[in-house]
Formats: sequence, C-alpha cells, structure tokens
Amino acid sequence: MKKPTYIYYLFFIITTLDMKASNIDYQVNIANEKKVIFFGNSITQVWSDYTDFFSDNGYLNKGISGQTTDQMLVRFKKDIVDEKADCVIILAGINDLAENNGPITLEQIFENIKSMVEIANDNNIKVILSSILPAYEFLWNPGIYPSDDIISLNKNIRDFCKSGNATYVDYHTSMKDKRNGLRDDYTYWRDDFNGYDGVHPNKKGYLKMEKIISKTIKKIL
Repeated sequence: MKKPTYIYYLFFIITTLDMKASNIDYQVNIANEKKVIFFGNSITQVWSDYTDFFSDNGYLNKGISGQTTDQMLVRFKKDIVDEKADCVIILAGINDLAENNGPITLEQIFENIKSMVEIANDNNIKVILSSILPAYEFLWNPGIYPSDDIISLNKNIRDFCKSGNATYVDYHTSMKDKRNGLRDDYTYWRDDFNGYDGVHPNKKGYLKMEKIISKTIKKIL
C-alpha cells in the first residue's frame, strides 16, 4: 500500500527548513568570527608545534624565532594591520633582554612595545599585552640574568595597560619558580646545554598559557 503523498511532502518541507536554518547559523557564525593574531618571537612560533590551540580556534600565529621588539615593530603593519586583525596578542621582549641584537635599555624595549600598541589603537585593533615569561638565565648567552628586568618590564606593561589602551595578561605569576625563572615542569631539558631550556615552554607550559589567555580573549571580544 502506498503511503500518502502528503507525508513525503511534509518530510520535504521539514528537511528544507532544517537545511536553511543550518545555513543561516553557519553564515551568522562566519559573520561573528574575529581575526585573532598572536604576534611574537619563537615562544609564539613554536606554540603551534605543541598543541592544536591555533587551528582549533582559528587563530593566526605570527611568531618569528629570535626577533627583538625592534624587528617586531618593523613588521607590525604588514603582519597585523594589513591582515585586518580584530585583536592582537603581543608577547615580546625576552630576546631584547638576551641581547640577541646587542645591548638595549629597558626603556627602549618598553617604547617599542608601546609603539606597537599605538599603531593597533590607530587602526581599531584590540590589544592584549602579555607579560614576559619568567626566565632566570639564557643558555645560549651565559652571564645574563634577566629575572629582575623581566619583573620591571612586566610592571611597566601592566601599569601601561591601566590606561585602557590594552589589556594585560599575566603568564609570569603562575609560571615562575623560586628564582623567578621558568618552572622546570613548564620547560624542557636540552642535552646540547645539559640543562633545562628555561625560556621556551614545553607542552604543559603552553597548555597553562592557553588556559590563561583564553579567558582574556573571551572577555574582550
């Protein structure tokens, strides 16, 4: 016995409406997506190698290994403004303190960071300024002990954010050890130096950072 034609017709209508609703939801989600870019040095660049944080959330990674704030400032327009970012997360300064490109004052580092924020503000890009991660020493440049300078710079960054030009995110407090260096369980062992790297996080360290930064991103977007 044939089923009544109206049953097939009703099924067709319901299916069509469901497909249209799904398409509308998809279009709304696309329209609401914000372009979030993480901007930094190797700490940012290598992050993508450890977790799926960027691919899962649609975030862009604009970290370049070894760069100082001078170099980051030069490429800020191309990598952030020209990309039409809605939000940029800046993590910078550790390579300056390591003197990758020679000696530099804390004031110069801070001015470079402020200049990046000003460019973002002028282009209506929301800014999250990250604390510099804790570090006690640099295995690749012995004799430099940056922990006190990191604390000073982080204070300047935090105070600057109170002006409303940027939002501060604090990795340092929950990732430091008793020496104000990076905790051993948040970094990795390097056989080439026979010691813990002490600057770059391991997977556990990045997962900790993700937990911290995710709350801030949701808060401002």
